[in-house]
Order: sequence, then C-alpha cells, then structure tokens
Amino acid sequence: MNNDPQNERIAALGDELFQALRQRSTVTPLTSRHPDLTVEDAYRISLHMLRLREASGERVIGKKIGVTSKAVQDMLGVYQPDFGFLTDTMHMADGATVSLTQAGLIQPRAEGEIAFVLRADLQGPGVTREDVLAATAYVAPCFEIVDSRVQDWKIRIQDTVADNASCGVFVLGTQQTDPRSLDLACASMQMWQNGVPAGAGLGSAVQGHPAEAVAWLANTLGAFGIPFKAGEIILSGSLAPLVSAVAGDRFTLQIEGLGGCSIAFTE
Repeated sequence: MNNDPQNERIAALGDELFQALRQRSTVTPLTSRHPDLTVEDAYRISLHMLRLREASGERVIGKKIGVTSKAVQDMLGVYQPDFGFLTDTMHMADGATVSLTQAGLIQPRAEGEIAFVLRADLQGPGVTREDVLAATAYVAPCFEIVDSRVQDWKIRIQDTVADNASCGVFVLGTQQTDPRSLDLACASMQMWQNGVPAGAGLGSAVQGHPAEAVAWLANTLGAFGIPFKAGEIILSGSLAPLVSAVAGDRFTLQIEGLGGCSIAFTE
C-alpha cells in the first residue's frame, strides 16, 4: 500500500511543509492545488510532518488548540477549531528575546492565551470541562507566536491543520495558578506591543471557557487514539485577535489572577 497515490500525496505535502519550516520559506496554499483535500487528509499530513520533526530530534511536550475564538475565526476566515503539536524546540523562556531567523519564523503573529499544564493523563471521548480542571496541575499566562508556512496566510481549515495548526513558538509565564481557584471564563487579558495596547479579551472568548476548548481537543484527539499525558502543556486558544510581529517588537500581557509574560524579537 506504500505506492497508494493518496498516501504518496500525504507524504509529499508533509515533506514540503517540513522543508518550508526548515528553510523559512512559504508554499502555495495546499487547498488551491488540491481542492479535494479533506480535514482528515490534513491531519495525516500534519502527523507526517511531526514524524519528520521527531526524527530530527524534536520531542513532543504538548498540544495546542487553534482558531477557537470568533475574533480569530473572523480574522482568518476559518470557522472551526484545529489542533497541533508542541515540541521542546518551540518552548521559549519568559522574557526571552527570540531571533526570528534562528526560530525559523516567517510571518509570525502574537496571541495571548491561557495554558494548561496537566498532572494526570486524559483521553477522549467523553472528557468534560470538569475532567480537564481536575487533571490540571496549574494554568499560566501564555504567548503563542503562531506562524504559517502557507503564503500570505491564505489558509483554509485544511491548510492550517496540515501546517501543524500554524504553530511557531510559545512562552509561559512563571506564575502557576490552580484553575479551580478562579473563574477562568471571567479572567481578563490585556496585551501590549512595544508598550502600546494591542488587544484585550476574556477567557470566555475561547468556546465559552478555556477548559471547554481543552476538553474538545482531548475528545478530538481521542478519536485518533492520541491521549493527553501528565506533564504536557495544552494551549487553549487566543483570547483576542492576532497581532503581526516583526524584529524589534516586544510583547507583554497580563491576565487577571494568572500573572503575565513577555517575549521580544530580533532578526
């Protein structure tokens, strides 16, 4: 079955996106070249790309949910959530200054969100918000710097799914908060770019409650036989519209009750 044309297409597109990641280049939207590409095909491409990253020495340390809030859906024209994998090379220290070149970033955008760090395994189907909260060691403020290997961010859901949910790098704040000690849906975020307000939002922007988004992902991955594992970091989705980032930018955020974090960029 290795010479199955569909399997060959999956592998070829996964190879293409992996090379784009390594070479800091972009590709023509997959959906413009392959209009029949399904979301399931796209997840298979993403998993092929992940296997290449693991073979090059990267290690999976978590998962991310993307396109969860209406603000981001409207911005990208994508109207259903997606997911991707986090690796150890994507995790930057709070307050770090990151080289766009060294990090392999091409057309990055910053988003502020709430990260969940798990203390117990979770696997769908049937995972609820309450299950997520019970399985979480702590939550933390997070910057995810999303990026796209697809030219000019001209993405449909299949394009972003195939491209590991447009993952770039991420930063976690150092404050660790019990998620049951406050109402995450009401947590208010403020974000700044070079000291100028650059976005604001509530935890409820993410499917009504960030833990609902995490439960959705646990159940979606469960259908693929993929569990959440204790110790993993789960990024729950942006609370405000994405903000383009360039060399020289510094981003900071504060989330009520959770603390803050920051990241800066050089060429």
